[in-house]
Amino acid sequence: MSKRLKVWVSRPLFADVLARLEQYVDIDAEAVERVHDAQELGRRLAAVDGAIIGLADRVDAATLAGNDRLRVVSNLAVGYNNLDVEALTRAGVLACNTPEVLNETAADYAWALLLAAARRVGAAERWLRAGQWRGAMRFDDWLGVDLHGKTLGILGMGRIGQAIARRASGFDMRVLYHNRSRLPEPVECECAARWVDKAGLLSEADHLVLVLPYTRDNHHIIGARELALMKRGSVLVNIARGGLVDEAALAAALREGRLAAAGLDVFEDEPVVHPDLLALEQVVLSPHLGSASADTRRNMAELAVDNVLAGLGVGPRAGRPPAPINPHVLAMRGRGGKA
Repeated sequence: MSKRLKVWVSRPLFADVLARLEQYVDIDAEAVERVHDAQELGRRLAAVDGAIIGLADRVDAATLAGNDRLRVVSNLAVGYNNLDVEALTRAGVLACNTPEVLNETAADYAWALLLAAARRVGAAERWLRAGQWRGAMRFDDWLGVDLHGKTLGILGMGRIGQAIARRASGFDMRVLYHNRSRLPEPVECECAARWVDKAGLLSEADHLVLVLPYTRDNHHIIGARELALMKRGSVLVNIARGGLVDEAALAAALREGRLAAAGLDVFEDEPVVHPDLLALEQVVLSPHLGSASADTRRNMAELAVDNVLAGLGVGPRAGRPPAPINPHVLAMRGRGGKA
């Protein structure tokens, strides 16, 4: 009888989803959420055939050194800047992610941050809970900025950006976007969105949402120069990756009143938040919750399981992972590469 394949799950998952995984492989699943340092991560990955990991798990060449067993890594996220895809490919390890299933939920959350930041919801709630509402308020207290009738700018018009744009019609907003290349005209029409260059997006948007992937080229794509180009009194929301924004420059723009507010779900040094941002009442901060609905997190877990099983050649989709990042690894195996 052949030995069963083994999969490590680096963070707690739904019990029934793990049970489905266990039908095909032996599993070693973490029961509590914790950070694994590079050495432990390397040891864990060297002892299994496949792994389901989270964004905090950085897999690179050093982590994979000497590992001749691992065949597939399934990332529990749509982004994968925690994965050195080139190193995984060189090692013959298939990498997968969980795209598409979180598009609508992430778009919902972008609007939650837009509204909360623009209308000062976080600061107002803290003020109320602190017992400061003791009588009649001035007519000009707690004035926020409107969304309806304004211009929404989207930097990074992928699937999530398009979902955000579609929701703007309910607020009677004009939608502008910037990508390196324009979307097909039918997609622009569906989203009622118009392409502009980056400078035009920054200068015309009343509310700017960042939805682009983090890459080396995109590091601090919103810095002091870009913030200076934005409309005075505008609102910035980031649901993508923290490294896209120079957080010190953003804090300065908010402190000086050049921007009215910001809503941030992601941070450059998660879980550490820049202290200058923590000190500001006009920024809404949340701990990377963009995909955090019960339905969507379950769908992400199911997709991660489908990826790892298929990458290992077992289960109903054996050999056909639904969301491979480096699918050519499968072809390499067929040519006598890593089994």
